[in-house]
Amino acid sequence: MSHVTTHVLDSGTGRPAAGVAVSLRGPDGGEIASAATDADGRIGGLGPDRLPAGTASLCFDTGAYFAARGQETFYPEVVVAFRIDEEQGHLHVPLLLSPFAYSTYRGS
Repeated sequence: MSHVTTHVLDSGTGRPAAGVAVSLRGPDGGEIASAATDADGRIGGLGPDRLPAGTASLCFDTGAYFAARGQETFYPEVVVAFRIDEEQGHLHVPLLLSPFAYSTYRGS
């Protein structure tokens, strides 16, 4: 399993957000991996099984997701930065998304 996984829920529709492009950036800001959410709004294989300690981020291409649905959005991109410690295991970083708001939390 990847060190970092995610899922996106479109809270405006109450359904998983399929096809959202997501990139994982490491502590140096460089892209480590990228993928798109599946039909269940999940990405289970994003990046390696270990990442170096530091601040990483997930970048969600929300603008393209909403544009494909013919819907306006205030947030063309959502970037979620989070800290990775040496001893941390798996990190799950979900995104709850609507066209004009979003929320995130540390999942399990």
